[in-house]
Order: sequence, then structure tokens, then C-alpha cells
Amino acid sequence: MGHILKTLERPDGGEFGKYYSLPALNDSRIDKLPYSIRILLESAIRNCDEFQVKSKDVEKIIDWEITSPKQVEIPFKPARVLLQDFTGVPAVVDLACMRDAMNNLGGNSNKINPLVPVDLVIDHSVQVDVARSENAVQANMELEFHRNKERFAFLKWGSNAFHNMLVVPPGSGIVHQVNLEYLGRVVFNMDGMLYPDSVVGTDSHTTMIDGLGVAGWGVGGIEAEAAMLGQSAFANVVYCQKTFSFHMQPMSMVLPGVVGFKLSGKLRDGVTATDLVLTVTQMLRKHGVVGKFVEFYGEGMSELSLADRATIANMSPEYGATMGFFPVDHVTLHYLKLTGRSDDTVSMIESYLRANKMFVDYSEPQSERVYSSNLELDLQEVEPCISGPKRPHDRVPLREMKADWHSCLDSRVGFKGFAIPKESQSKVAAFTFHGTPAQLRHGDVVIAAITSCTNTSNPSVMLGAALVAKKACELGLEVKPWVKTSLAPGSGVVTKYLQNSDLQKYLNALGFHIVGYGCTTCIGNSGDIDESVAAAITENDIVAAAVLSGNRNFEGRVHPLTRANYLASPPLVVAYALAGTVNIDFETEPIGVGKDGKKIFLRDVWPTNEEVAHVVQTNVLPDMFKATYEAITKGNPMWNQLSVPSGTLYAWDPTSTYIHEPPYFKNMTMSPPGPHGVKGAYCLLNFGDSITTDHISPAGSIHKDSPAAKYLMERGVDRRDFNSYGSRRGNDEIMARGTFANIRIVNKLLNGEVGPKTIHIPTGEKLSVFDAAMRYKSEGHDTIILAGAEYGSGSSRDWAAKGPMLLGVKAVIAKSFERIHRSNLVGMGIVPLCFKSGQDAETLELTGHERYTIDLPSNVSEIRPGQDVSVVTDNGKSFTCTVRFDTEVELAYFDHGGILQYVIRNLIKAGQ
Repeated sequence: MGHILKTLERPDGGEFGKYYSLPALNDSRIDKLPYSIRILLESAIRNCDEFQVKSKDVEKIIDWEITSPKQVEIPFKPARVLLQDFTGVPAVVDLACMRDAMNNLGGNSNKINPLVPVDLVIDHSVQVDVARSENAVQANMELEFHRNKERFAFLKWGSNAFHNMLVVPPGSGIVHQVNLEYLGRVVFNMDGMLYPDSVVGTDSHTTMIDGLGVAGWGVGGIEAEAAMLGQSAFANVVYCQKTFSFHMQPMSMVLPGVVGFKLSGKLRDGVTATDLVLTVTQMLRKHGVVGKFVEFYGEGMSELSLADRATIANMSPEYGATMGFFPVDHVTLHYLKLTGRSDDTVSMIESYLRANKMFVDYSEPQSERVYSSNLELDLQEVEPCISGPKRPHDRVPLREMKADWHSCLDSRVGFKGFAIPKESQSKVAAFTFHGTPAQLRHGDVVIAAITSCTNTSNPSVMLGAALVAKKACELGLEVKPWVKTSLAPGSGVVTKYLQNSDLQKYLNALGFHIVGYGCTTCIGNSGDIDESVAAAITENDIVAAAVLSGNRNFEGRVHPLTRANYLASPPLVVAYALAGTVNIDFETEPIGVGKDGKKIFLRDVWPTNEEVAHVVQTNVLPDMFKATYEAITKGNPMWNQLSVPSGTLYAWDPTSTYIHEPPYFKNMTMSPPGPHGVKGAYCLLNFGDSITTDHISPAGSIHKDSPAAKYLMERGVDRRDFNSYGSRRGNDEIMARGTFANIRIVNKLLNGEVGPKTIHIPTGEKLSVFDAAMRYKSEGHDTIILAGAEYGSGSSRDWAAKGPMLLGVKAVIAKSFERIHRSNLVGMGIVPLCFKSGQDAETLELTGHERYTIDLPSNVSEIRPGQDVSVVTDNGKSFTCTVRFDTEVELAYFDHGGILQYVIRNLIKAGQ
């Protein structure tokens, strides 16, 4: 490939550096490739050494139009890895534990070290303990440090013990917004070599960076660890070469199909980017894009700001795509300058991407690109909407919301139903709030949160919300005092432009004080609601509502007591807080009564697009970004005062309830255990469709009656210090007990009862899932899980695979899997199996009371990706499933008992 190594000249003389030129290949097929596939191609060309990456891999990508439908495997080297603290703590725990395992097996523990830049942003630990207060930010941060001191000290140790790891301290912002505004390079210049930025992250919303033209997607924590450590299927080949040198090795991935999404027209007045993304999410879910890239193009692109694009890209996991990609164009370059990137850097980015056919210039004729399938949306057709009450892709046009709400009350319990009897639907729960008489009804809003990475990166919707607040205040509207209102910006820049515009005071007047900089309500860190409100909900079985500007609204995630959770734009969050209920038709019903006794409607407080654009243009300034990020790694006094041990091996504290040495490497030897079938396994749980990672491994509060709570109380932890499951992911004992602990989980073995219980089949006893699993293990029995479609959708949560493995689950048989969760299961040695098309547990008349035997060859060479296997039950039923090992690499992981064991054995071999 040396003949295509070119020099990129500077416009004013000299050179930016060298690069591998796609045009120099002189292949007409490249002009037809989607831009997202060109990034994969450049990576393959640059890394082609005929060992790790071969010429035939390059040819597969060039011939994408023919090869992509065939599910071919290709190597890909991401330029960097991104972590947040909920997923980052267990990743660093694993790395620390792997160092110990390397030592025990006679290897060099320093080989456990990231080989690419790793950025870890601590953003998921702040909770909304204090709201509606000028002091909320400081008070919540103090509580955050009180609860998480052990975790933070551990991460600070990791930043010193491991090379190539940057830890961004708490209070800096949400990982994805920091990535967009600061960490994203777009084009790397590494020692004079130019190449596109790309990233894998342990948060599924890593895809937000796709809005900046950077190829990025979410992976499981264990997969990210392998990427950091440079492991791949090619490792065994490389070991045989005398010229072995330990560099970043590629990930293995299936060459994806690409859905072309054409945008035309312009959004109507009053329609927000959030309305657009909820519309796009519904369209793409319906189209079916799991495992695919989505690439946006068309004349409508010029109408979308970079922040609008990032909002759409952020929700790729909600529509199921690996990426929602926006190629770099002039809008991207403008954003890079706005956010403080230097003119020289932006010039280098534009020059490189133009030279390598990766830049879109809409002023020039567009070459026709080929896509696997196509969709089109006229932006003019988008209308105001929200999504809920339980899933992000259940979009409801605002004009239909009242009717849809009543339909949800009527319908049987499900994604769109609560089964409230007609005679109970008008129930009024009277209570006293701080001495004031108050009432709650079904659909009343008790949490209204402007939160999460999706929207707080977008000045148009944030300032739009502030303008709604301003108009409402001027008309004399107020938010009921028992509604828990909060504002958690994605970065300090938001505060600067809200203050510069003099609009923050109006948000404060309605109770939307800034509560912290991080992921709060959307991850379940909404904090407690007032005891009187909680009692009114529970004692009267009220279906209370939360409205949030986030991207996730699965059952039990936002708050245990809000059964109806709606995703909405920040301006609509303010509107619903003012109305106090989701049971409203904004067109015909007022949101409140003004100071002159006049009815105020939503249209009276809604800003025009011109008003929003003016306040954005005059108040969002480059100096704000520069000032915010100049100080980002300096930390704060609480972070800087944390004392941490030195040394490259971690000193485990057996009494810690936060950081615990996991058992993954106990009794590990250098000999791989080989593949395992499943014999006579009991069904631990029998599920329907759309079981999310929140159901499998909740991130939110630890219920007082749960096995995890019992474990903590036995160790002297007071209930007020339980913290959340997400914050305790560094302790496998708690996380194993938290597996399947979601209070809204529906297990068919319980015949309609909701909650984290199951039946121990041999005795018929009803037990917590953890207790049942431990009993099966003590009896020497394997277990499996039966599930429906979209098993493991939602967050890229490695604990959703680690937990079942620790419970003794050997296989999951489902109709379909979410992409990241399926690979996580493989990474932990659990076999993912898919029912044949048209079949599921119901059509096969499986009750879950059977015992299951799965016939897998004992020699890994006899297993191939996607092969059929037989499953036989003890009552004589037999059916065929597809084994979802999708690549040869995944088979290698399975042979070794999981990805972590595979990595250690290969690293030790490499050093011999």
C-alpha cells in the first residue's frame, strides 16, 4: 500500500503530514461508497500488513455493495476509547484484576495497559438530592463525593497506574457533550500521520459523536477493554511471526449495511430538534436498522445545525442502529471553530477530508452513492411530539396526547397500557405538602427534568426552554411546589450562555435551578421525591408521570414511583411542569391561569424559531467553550484532595462495598476450557419482548427489600448510603444480587405477578432471582433464560452479561438480540441462541418448567458462526436454534471461557 501514501500540503506552504489516499487506489467503486464505509476502508488500508489486516479485507470493503449483504467479517482499529464512570469503574476493576491474573500466571502485568488514548469522564454519579435551590450544584456535589469517594479514588489511582488514560473529574459535564465539544478530533495527526478520528465507547450514546462526522458507537465494557489492550482474532497468527511487535490490533466486526436517510425541506416554526429525533427514531425502528449504519444526506442537511445532528445521532441506540452518521461538511467546520478548535486544526481537517473524498460540499454536484436501503423525510412534515410512556420509540404527536393517555389508562398492562379500571381513572389522592393541601391524579407530573446528553448539548432547545420560562413568568404562571424540577446541563458552556442571555433567572423562578453537570434523571439518578408525594402515589396506586428531555424512559429507570415516563424537548418539559399533568390537550386546554386571571395556553408562551435563533446567535460564543475546557482537567478542590495509593497493582480492600476483586480468573490456567454445551438446565426466567438492560441490570436505586440491600445492611451500610446500582458496579457481590432486580420486570413463570422474583422449578418455591440462582448453583444445575424479541435493548451495559454469568446462566434463547448485548453475552461465555423465524417459546409451547439440553460440539473447530443446533427438553420436545456467534473472533472468546481470559492468555503468549 506504500504507493498510495501521499503528502498533504498546507495552503501556505509546508505540509500537514502524510496520509493514505483513497483516490490513489483509482477504483471507481470507492466513489459510490457511503462516507461511513470510506472510514472503515481508510483504516483497513492504513493498517494493512498482511498479518492483522490483509489485502482481501481491503477488497471486501471496496466491494461493499456486493459483500455487505453476506455478513462478512472485517477488522477495524478505533483511534480511541471513551468511558463514563458507571461503565468505566468496572472496566478499570477488570484491568486491575487482569494485572493480578497476569502476575499469577507468570506474565508481565504491565502488558495490561491501554495502547490507544482512553478518556474517562466521571458524569453518572451525581444525583438530584437537592433541587429547586440556588445551592443545588454545590450541595449535590458534596453528597456525590461523600457517597463515591472510594470509587473516585479508585479511578484517580487508575489514571496514574495506567498510561494513555485521561480521567475528567466530576462536575465537568456529560461524557458525550465533552466528547463533542472537546475530545473529538475529527482528524488525528499522530506523529505526522493523518487519519480519521474514530471511537468506541462504553456508553451506547457514544453515537452522539457521529453528528460531528466521527465514526463512533457503543460497545460493552469488556469489548472496550479488549480494544484498549489490542486483542483480536489475528493475535494467534501474529504470535507465530518472529517480527512480533505489540501494537494496537483491530477489533473484528461484521461489515454493516448502510441505510441512506435523505432529508429535505425545513422544520416548521415551533418544531424542535427533539421532535425531529423522536420522529426519526420511530421511522428507523419501523424500518429495522439493528446492526446497520444510518447515513444522513440531502438538501435538508443545510437546515440542521451541528447540535441538531448530534441530537439525532445520540439516539442511534433507540432506533437500533450502530451509527447515525453525518459526514463532515461546512456546518461541521463552523461548529469546530465555535467550540474553540484552532483555525489551523480546522484547515487541516478540511484539507485532509477533501483530499480523501470524505468531505461533503453541498455547493458542488453530488456523486450518487449506493445504500443498502433508503428512507426519506421532509422536515416540513415533522410535528411537535413526545415519546412514551415506557419506550423511546413510542412517539405520540402532541395533538393526540390526551387521547393517547386515556387509551394507556384503558389498555391492558404493556408498553402502552396500565389497565386502570374506568371507575378509578378519575381518582383524586388528597395529601398535605409541607402544610399545604394538595391533590394528585393519574397522569400528574411529579418529576420534570431537563437532563441528559440528548438535548443539553443543543443551544436551540435549551434557550428555547428558557424563553418559555421567561414568557411564563411574565404572565404570572408557576409550577406546583411538589413537582421535582431540575436542570442538569451537559457542560459548563450551557450555564455561561443561559447567564449571558439573562434567562437563567426565569428557569430558576419556575424551579429549574441547575442541580449539577452530569447524567441525572435519565439514568435513574433523579433522587427521592418528597415523602408526602411518594405516600400519596403508593397508598392510592396513582400512575404518576415524569417528563424528561432524555433518551431513555424504560420502566423502573427514571424513578420507581413514576410509572409513566415521557421523553420531550426541554421547552415541552417546562410546559408540562407548568400544566402539572400529561392529561392535557395543549391546543384546547390552558396550561395555567395568569396573574390577571386570564387562561394561558401553550401557544402564548412558545417562542418563534426567529426568537430562538436570535438568542442563540448572540449568546453562544467561542470564548465560552475555550474558558470551560481550559479548566476541565484541573479538577476541583474535592477531587484534588483525594489521596490515592501509588503502585501499578491495586491493593484490594476486602471490606469495601464499592470496589471488590471479581472472581473471573479464579482457578484459571493457560489451557483454554473449550466450548461447553448445556445439559439438563433449568429455566431461571421466562420473558416476553423488549427486555432491556435496565431490566437485567438496573442502574437506579437499590430497593430496601432486595438481596443487594440485605448484603449492604449486613455490612453496616445505612439505607441512606445505599447509593445506586450504577455507582456500585465495581462490586460483583452487589451486582450479582442486583441482576434481574428491576421492580417492573415481568417473568412469565410468575403468572402475571410483577417484580424481581422467580420460581425454583424443582420445589415450586417463589424466591428472589438471586436466591433461586444460588440454589441452582449449589445443587449443581445449569440455568438458561427464555426471551422474546429485542432482548438486551437499551444501554451498553456489560453487567447485564456479567451478572447472568455469575448467576450461573449458560445460554439465552431469544427471538432476537440487541447488538451490543449479544456480543457482551459472548464475551462472558454465555451462548446466545435465536429461535428460528416464526418460532418462539409460545409457538413451541415452552412453559419454562422444562429442562433444556443444548447440543454444542466440544471442539471449537466444529462450530461455525451462525450454525444451527438442536435444543431438546426433558418432556420430549425438540427444536432448532441459530447460534449467534457472528464472527470467528467470538468463537475464539467462547473457546477461552470469555473475552477477558482470552486476552490474558494471548498477552502471556505474546511475551514468551
